[in-house]
Amino acid sequence: MEELVSLNMYAFLMAFLRAGSALMVMPGFTSSYVNTQVRLSVALALAVVLMPVIAPHLPPQPTQTVLFIQYILSEIVVGLFIGLIIQIIFTALNLAGFIASQAIGFGNAQIFDPATQNQSVVVETFLSIIALTVIFLTDLHHLMIGAIVDSYILMPVSVSLPWGDMADHLARTFNKAFIIGFKIGSPFIAFTIIFYCGIGLVSRLMPQLNIFFLSLPLQIYLGLGLLFITTPVMIVWFTRHFEDGINRLLN
Repeated sequence: MEELVSLNMYAFLMAFLRAGSALMVMPGFTSSYVNTQVRLSVALALAVVLMPVIAPHLPPQPTQTVLFIQYILSEIVVGLFIGLIIQIIFTALNLAGFIASQAIGFGNAQIFDPATQNQSVVVETFLSIIALTVIFLTDLHHLMIGAIVDSYILMPVSVSLPWGDMADHLARTFNKAFIIGFKIGSPFIAFTIIFYCGIGLVSRLMPQLNIFFLSLPLQIYLGLGLLFITTPVMIVWFTRHFEDGINRLLN
């Protein structure tokens, strides 16, 4: 009985360290409106479910303290890596929201973003909340949990971490997120170019017109109309990018 309890606690600890550290930085779970008790409860429940699955694949419980500490640190690093990759994938929408805010004229209108726990522009916060809602409504958060489960196949507990591959994947994810965010916000880039070119032509044709007094309300009305039209397409495009990014992480 003592050996069984010791083995179960060892498997539970290995599962809890990786799952708990990943949930600390994953989008949605790390939001300010998810309190610490809920986050801890989800991590504990996930560790209990994973414990019988990963127990047969775990190395023997180390007797040396240094090796045991090495396993603990390795599990924490892997969990943080998985959560950070998913968080970087999510930032693509933040870039698109920032581009849209600048195009509409809301660049200085900031509000607290519960998803990132920082001050951000209104449109960025609006898109982040919609994206989180769609992720949990469409069960895409199951992919985030699946990434934790499948990581035991890619990076077992006793194997040394592939630091080079992890750094390469992190850089590729940054690059992909920037490109996708730029593409999602591309309608507002085109809107900015067309709008300011039109305002410049009007200013040249009618020098007596106070163009600055006219341009800002027009920019806001047209920009909000464009946001109303393109928001569903932006969210659909983002969810596809989110799903593909997690699948690349698992592969």
